Amino acid sequence: MANVVVIGAQWGDEGKGKITDLLSRSADVVVRYQGGVNAGHTIVVDDKVLKLHLIPSGILYPETICLIGSGTVVDPKMMLKEMDMLRENDIDISGLQLAATAHVTMPYHRLLDQAMEQRRGSQKIGTTGRGIGPTYADKAQRNGIRVIDLLDEKRLRERLLVPLSEKNDLLQKIYNKQPLDPEEVIKEYHSYGKRLEPYVVDCTRAIHQAARNRKNILFEGAQGTLLDLDHGTFPYVTSSNPVSGGACIGAGVGPTLIDRVIGVAKAYTTRVGEGPFPTELLGSINDQLCERGGEFGTTTGRRRRCGWFDGVIGRYAVEVNGLDCLAITKLDVLDELKAINICVAYELDGKIIKHFPSCAETFARCKPIFKTLPGWQCSTADCRHLDDLPKAAMNYLRFLAELMEVPIAIVSLGASRDQTIVIEDPIHGPKRALLKQ
Repeated sequence: MANVVVIGAQWGDEGKGKITDLLSRSADVVVRYQGGVNAGHTIVVDDKVLKLHLIPSGILYPETICLIGSGTVVDPKMMLKEMDMLRENDIDISGLQLAATAHVTMPYHRLLDQAMEQRRGSQKIGTTGRGIGPTYADKAQRNGIRVIDLLDEKRLRERLLVPLSEKNDLLQKIYNKQPLDPEEVIKEYHSYGKRLEPYVVDCTRAIHQAARNRKNILFEGAQGTLLDLDHGTFPYVTSSNPVSGGACIGAGVGPTLIDRVIGVAKAYTTRVGEGPFPTELLGSINDQLCERGGEFGTTTGRRRRCGWFDGVIGRYAVEVNGLDCLAITKLDVLDELKAINICVAYELDGKIIKHFPSCAETFARCKPIFKTLPGWQCSTADCRHLDDLPKAAMNYLRFLAELMEVPIAIVSLGASRDQTIVIEDPIHGPKRALLKQ
């Protein structure tokens, strides 16, 4: 029995959806522990492309319980659309569960998110505009609406009238936007509550019951380590804690329940939105990575910024998450390159550093120091075993493992489920008996 956390080891968009889907075969319960519909996972099953934003990708397995935990923020309108999409694709969602204590993204959260981002101008953060930050802000101010509030119209009215009055003042007087009608909001969101009620559970109780029954539990984070509110490139971050420790808070479990932490990283680096990015590429190689990797956001459709693999932020991710092993994705995107750079350190104000700076302004001044490795210039898309990989590709992976000081358990070579090399079962196999230098 093993309880595992899967996290993004970069700025999100690392391909966690596919890895979670793969690991869900061994899981009895999959728990999404933070974030909201600002996340996006693309899963390819039998040539079907399924885009999930809130519901864990484990929902594709009929026997798996998929729990949206208390640490998430839930847009019920978007969640119901996602549920309908899954049903239309003949996917059984009877295993779906939603924490009663998860906070709800209300319509004023989206309006405020977009208005605040517009007002920031050149200082914009690059949010998705989905209302995530304002929802978490209301949660911290103890002024939020929770899923359980949607189930009772009287309670919803009592909980909503004061914050909605305040938000309407902000929308009108500060941002020059039209106010929301309280009765329309109450009617709409209570109707969502009635539709979601069959799926609502006591999150902590459900997880601990599964643990007592010795079930395998997979904790799934959204976004990535460098977008963590406390440990990322602040202020260019998300509003929650994607790091592995966030699983304990967002799911309501103690750290002793966690057996392993698996980090997912691309074979190169991308990020969406604003903020410093030392290894960012411009020109033809950037375009090549973007086009070959399909680097457009699942949630927003925005083109991702592409760069070489950054070993400095990689080692940082290993430390703050306590990674046991790595899944490297999109190795095939590098197939055509003659030479590949890997950032091994930074130059900062004339000095060489190998640590991640805590200040975004300092980070922006860092210049990458690269190690160049030869490319393999042949397709890896059909490789299914390590022995199938070109020697240069194997050397590249070994270099990453040595640089990150953590073994590699999985290599992904495309979007389909079968385009994967599992070097060692990262859940049940012996720790650290994986690809390493």
